[in-house]
Amino acid sequence: MGNKLDKEFEKAFKISSTTNKKLPPDVMLQLYAYYKQAIKGSNYGFHRPSGDVELRNAFKLNAWLQLGHLTEDEAKQEYINLVKKHLGI
Repeated sequence: MGNKLDKEFEKAFKISSTTNKKLPPDVMLQLYAYYKQAIKGSNYGFHRPSGDVELRNAFKLNAWLQLGHLTEDEAKQEYINLVKKHLGI
């Protein structure tokens, strides 16, 4: 499953990162969180940026933390599902 899943995940990532379609902020946040969980698992990296970036990063980190129960493969599949739903594959 891993090899096929990895190929689908790479394809979905390429589609989502090169699309010109404007996605809603909540979908973008979900894509970010699933991607981080798929790539890094629950190995959260903490750093302290300043200003508006700090607030945005807090939202991103919170979304990722909420997915800590997913394995990397589960997160990859959810990422693929989200891309299919909003961008088609």
